[in-house]
Amino acid sequence: MNETTRIDVSAGGDYPVLVGTGLLSHLPELIGPRAQKVLVIHPRALRATGEAVREDLLSAGYEALAAEIPDAEEAKHVQVAAFCWQILGQSDFTRSDAIVAVGGGAVTDLAGFVAATWLRGIRFVNIPTTVLGMVDAAIGGKTGINTAEGKNLVGAFHAPAGVLVDTDSLATLPENELFTGLAESVKCGFIADEQIVSLIENTPKSELAQHDSPALREIIERSIRVKADVVSADFTESGRREILNYGHTLGHAIERTERYQWRHGAAVAVGMMFAAELSVMTKNLPIDVAERQRSVLEHLGLPTGYRGDKWPQLLDTMKRDKKARGSLMRFIVLEDMCRPVVLEGAESALLYTAYQEIAVESPTKTL
Repeated sequence: MNETTRIDVSAGGDYPVLVGTGLLSHLPELIGPRAQKVLVIHPRALRATGEAVREDLLSAGYEALAAEIPDAEEAKHVQVAAFCWQILGQSDFTRSDAIVAVGGGAVTDLAGFVAATWLRGIRFVNIPTTVLGMVDAAIGGKTGINTAEGKNLVGAFHAPAGVLVDTDSLATLPENELFTGLAESVKCGFIADEQIVSLIENTPKSELAQHDSPALREIIERSIRVKADVVSADFTESGRREILNYGHTLGHAIERTERYQWRHGAAVAVGMMFAAELSVMTKNLPIDVAERQRSVLEHLGLPTGYRGDKWPQLLDTMKRDKKARGSLMRFIVLEDMCRPVVLEGAESALLYTAYQEIAVESPTKTL
């Protein structure tokens, strides 16, 4: 499957998500004709990839610079953002210049935040290199960094000029990162597109691990369409976009408790099981839907439980979650397959009871 798929997003502006292979030729049109300088932000682990993008931009006539940042969540700190701002300032970047983010979700979150805050907003293009980045973080215009108090508490809505999803970049992605990234696809399946769930259920894990698998390509494209549809209807998360937080309230708390040593998708997998148990208790979600979710996550080798002794710490973190409203915690739960709703103000005793359904002594680590 070599053809390029275009998925249009209308959220904070109109922009395309291109899915295929060999997509760098599209980069100049997304950067725009006015840009003279481009900063390529990439993690240490993708130094060669970032340099290849920079050289491609140089050959296209741009003054291209690179900013190498830490890997994974270590990139999402204000000190790293300040390092990027310093490069932009010393290189005299103007409002017509641009940023290109090459990497996973942490890189696109950080680079998007830098673009949103430099001169109150310059263009940026995302080139996600992980499944998580492709189906979630690179699309929708949510940017942010972490603080000691929690994940993504500082950020801005700033839409990219475009997203290049080159599935060839998954060829060297470790299997554990691929499968944890697919947790976000499972989320999309349960909140909006049941066919995603069926594809994962009916595709052997060994086939899903192949970067050129037609099933993996369809799962990625369907997940992107779910994200594009939701964010196009609600860019600033004032309504429908909240459904994308399914599994994320507890998931973010687990990430913080584990000091970000758990991968995002592994934490969200546990968070989705917690949300499913809440759904059974509060919205009469059929038990077979919750069990189907457990089965799909286990098929991918993802964890479905977390330490019972950590509940007080998790609860305290969730109370400070950015999705809370005053003293009311908010969770996305399911009334049925693909019928997400908001649960607000659940009593602590109810939350504790739901957590006991997924509590374990020794959870599976991050794969």
